Amino acid sequence: MNQKRKRQFFDSFQFIFRWSLFLICIAIVVGSVSAFFLISLDSVTKLRESHTYVLYFLPLVGFFIGWVYHQFGSKASKGNNLLLEEIHSPSSVIPIRMAPLVLFGTLLTHFFGGSAGREGTAVQMGGSIAHQIVRFYRLSLKEQQTLIILGMSAGFSAVFGTPIAAAIFSIEVIQIGAYRWKLFLPSLLIAWISHEVCLYWKVSHSVFPNVTFEFESILVLVLFLLAIASGFVAKLFTWLLHSISKYSQSWIVYPPFRPFVGGIILVVFFLSGVHLDYFGLGVKTIQNAFTGFLPYESFFWKLILTVITIGFGFKGGEVTPLFFIGASLGNLFAIIDPVHLTLFVSVGFISVFSGATNTPLACAVMGMELFGFQSGVVFFIATQIAYIMSGHVSIYSSQIITKKKWFGSSKDIGKKISDL
Repeated sequence: MNQKRKRQFFDSFQFIFRWSLFLICIAIVVGSVSAFFLISLDSVTKLRESHTYVLYFLPLVGFFIGWVYHQFGSKASKGNNLLLEEIHSPSSVIPIRMAPLVLFGTLLTHFFGGSAGREGTAVQMGGSIAHQIVRFYRLSLKEQQTLIILGMSAGFSAVFGTPIAAAIFSIEVIQIGAYRWKLFLPSLLIAWISHEVCLYWKVSHSVFPNVTFEFESILVLVLFLLAIASGFVAKLFTWLLHSISKYSQSWIVYPPFRPFVGGIILVVFFLSGVHLDYFGLGVKTIQNAFTGFLPYESFFWKLILTVITIGFGFKGGEVTPLFFIGASLGNLFAIIDPVHLTLFVSVGFISVFSGATNTPLACAVMGMELFGFQSGVVFFIATQIAYIMSGHVSIYSSQIITKKKWFGSSKDIGKKISDL
């Protein structure tokens, strides 16, 4: 009995030591790489803003990105969907080349004016880097799945500076309506460490105002309508994104020509008078949405340019553009009640994201981390409404539906988004 207890103690110690080492190593590497990515992204954005003519080279850059992925990308071209597929059905080690490919592909996309985000890049880098441990240490399939989830959490946290939301996002995004709560604590730990590592490299995150309000009848009505609209806008964004991606693949057989054509379309929009604010990341416009009214068409143009950029094969994430779309949509609704401008912008910011990714809990928590905990109840309700109204759609086509939403079909349960 004594020997058995010693053995159990040794196994437990070995398990804790091994995974603590994994957590620290992954967090340091992913946090540092993410810091390099964010600093580089800030630099290329400033360069583009001072040399706007580079936007005319988007078609050529698109062809180059497409050619590199066609020649060397292999499965890496699936992006975040590859991570989800490996979590659902582990089959092989995620290629490490995914990290540098998506890193430099995203930087090129942003430098030349493509409308894309940064979360996809960080999550892909995090997942692919974390999964490399499998090459050196034999792990079970469940442990391999855990590595990817931890890497995703580390990358998301480092980019947005919201460790609690990142921890929830990584366990919520895998399946619609299901959570892997057993992994919440390690996900939170690695998210926090990765965030601190990123801060160590002097990376600064966007600062937003704390949102406060007093309940009024008109306020409740506008918030309810905004949450519903956010769900429908998320659904529109997702449908257009997948439609453009699908039809570009069927119309354009040679992959490098897809972002080439997408680049031409973006240049045509620019020449026709679409403002530069809708190209690139758009963080400045998001911040401006909290302090004054934007043009009415802001959310529409950002939506169109983003689905063209990502749908035709440029690299980058969808989340920051979704923040832009949501913030500008909330800004538009604030015309009804200007006193609560910051509240409407913050609700739109997280609600469109919730509807497009099916992660209402992570989005609500992100809202509290970014805008203060005073409005937490509103964030939880709004993200849930947007999540329901968006239906069984997602920017991540490899998500599996485990629980149907209201107004959704029970026949969809067990299917991937891509099967619908």
